[in-house]
Amino acid sequence: MAFLKFESVGIKGLAACVPANKVINRNYTEIFSADEAELIVEKTGIEERRFALPGTTASDLCFEAANNLLDELKVDRSEIDALLFVSQTADYRMPASAIILQDRLKLSKNTLAFDINIGCSGYVYGLSVAFMYAQQEHIRKVLLLVGETRSRVYSPKDRTTAFLFGDGGTATLIEKNKGLGVSNFLMGSDGSRQNLIKIDAGGYRNPSSFDTLKEKITDVYGNIRSAEHGYMKGSDVFSFVLREIPGNIKTLLRRAEYDWEDLDKFFFHQANKFMNDYLVKKLGVKVEKAPQSLQKYGNTSSVSIPLNVVDHYGGQRIENEAWLFSGFGVGMSWASAIIQARDIKVLPIIEV
Repeated sequence: MAFLKFESVGIKGLAACVPANKVINRNYTEIFSADEAELIVEKTGIEERRFALPGTTASDLCFEAANNLLDELKVDRSEIDALLFVSQTADYRMPASAIILQDRLKLSKNTLAFDINIGCSGYVYGLSVAFMYAQQEHIRKVLLLVGETRSRVYSPKDRTTAFLFGDGGTATLIEKNKGLGVSNFLMGSDGSRQNLIKIDAGGYRNPSSFDTLKEKITDVYGNIRSAEHGYMKGSDVFSFVLREIPGNIKTLLRRAEYDWEDLDKFFFHQANKFMNDYLVKKLGVKVEKAPQSLQKYGNTSSVSIPLNVVDHYGGQRIENEAWLFSGFGVGMSWASAIIQARDIKVLPIIEV
C-alpha cells in the first residue's frame, strides 16, 4: 500500500487558466439532436466546457497560470528548484514540456524539470512528488503545473465521450515551512483494467498509420471514432469507482487518524455529476463540503481537482483548513490525499 506522509511542506498558492472559448453542450447539435444533447446534459451535469483554440496547448494554459501565480505571490523565480508538468496532452513526444516551460518561465538553468504522464489521478500523484522534492534540504520551492487539452483526444462524433471533456491548466506552488502541518497520501493502480479508458493507436505499440487515423462506426448506436481517439467504457469505469474509491478514502482517513468531521472540503475528480453524487452519498459527505465545477468546465482529467479548488476559492486566502483530494481514472489509477491548507493564496481563474 502506497501510504505517504509529509511534514512541514505544503501548498502556498494556486492558480488556474482556462480557454475563453466556451462550448455550450445543449447547443452541441451539429451531429446529435437537441433531444440527445439535453438528455446527456441532464445525466452528466455538464452544461458547458472550455476548448483551446488551434495552436494553444496544455503547456500554454499552464504557462499563463504559472506566470500569474509567480507574479501575484512575488516569487523570486531563481528560488524555483523543481518544475513538474503533469499531462497526457504534452506539446511534443520530445522534448518534455517541463523543459520548455523552464525556459519560458525564465527559471534558473539549475531547475530540475520533467513531465509526468498520468491521467485523472495525476494532480494527487504530482503533488506527492512535489512534496517529496520540497522535503529535501536544498530544495526551496517546487512548481507543479497540471494541464490538459482533452477536447482534442475524443471524437466529436462519439456520443459516449463527445459531451464530457474540456481543457484547462493550473499552477501550484509548494514549499517547506514548519507551520504547514502534516499531509497524507494513499495511492494505487490496476493495469489489468487498462482497456477501460484508452487510446489504442498513435503510440509506439501501435504507431500512427492511414488505418489508425480512419474514422469508423464502432457500435450499434452509430458512434464514430478512429483508433487514435480516446474511448471509455462508462459502466465499467463506474464499477471501478464503486469498488476502489470509497475504500481508498476510508483507509486514508484511518491511516492518517482523521474523522470525517475534521475535513473542511472534499475535492473529488470531476468526472460527471452522477459519479460525484454517488461518492458524496456513499461516503456520507455533506453536499456543501464537496464543491463541483464540472457543470462549467466538464471533465478536465488531471486538471479537475486544482481547477475545482480555484473555482471554489478563487480570490481568497485560506488560513487553516483540511482538504481531501481524490483523483481516479485512466490507467486505471487512483490517489487520495489529506492536505493541510494553511495560509494558501488562491487566485481568481483567468482566461486566454
